[in-house]
Amino acid sequence: MAEIPAGNVFLRDEGTRATWKVELGAFRLASRPVTRELYRAVAGEAPASPAGPRTPVTEVSWKDAVLFCNLLSRATGLDPCYTTGDDPDGRDVVRDEAAGGYRLPTEAEWEYACRAGSSGVRYGELDEIAWYRGNSGDRLHDVATRAPNAWGLYDMIGNVWEWCWDLYDPGVYGPYRVFRGGSAYDPPRGCRASCRRKSHPTLRIDDLGFRLARSS
Repeated sequence: MAEIPAGNVFLRDEGTRATWKVELGAFRLASRPVTRELYRAVAGEAPASPAGPRTPVTEVSWKDAVLFCNLLSRATGLDPCYTTGDDPDGRDVVRDEAAGGYRLPTEAEWEYACRAGSSGVRYGELDEIAWYRGNSGDRLHDVATRAPNAWGLYDMIGNVWEWCWDLYDPGVYGPYRVFRGGSAYDPPRGCRASCRRKSHPTLRIDDLGFRLARSS
């Protein structure tokens, strides 16, 4: 996992045109999304897909990702970050911020790490850093086969969208959670550091996965 230094990031919602600043402490973020082979090794099985073992795992809901984080934490002797219940909307999932195990990044952590000190639309030329509609051949690719950002993080843009911890806008969208990054099926507009999307925490789809974080 990459060590991400403390700093701050400005988030923007394009729909409301609201901008807000978030200050962040240091944290760790996996250099690549969770792959199918890692998911299978930890969870016992991975969702069915024609994609190869080193492609990002997809067809995983936000709740699946949370449970995987806890499984991996226990398997590696770390304190799990989440307590979970039976609420189909995931509103009973609680994060223990003092726990040292694996977790989903917050939306602010995700964008801050994606930018890696850059301030542009992306951290590099799209064809060099990402698998997207223009070069993917309409399929997912193995992780870490495009150029990383300045902090050594691969596939932050393109290949698959990535679940984040945050609720998108609970006053409007209820339990919907944020995902970031764009996918192999998206045009350039979807593959930007600031692009925000959301869905219900039970959504499973073929271009949405996740990446692991840990608190420092």
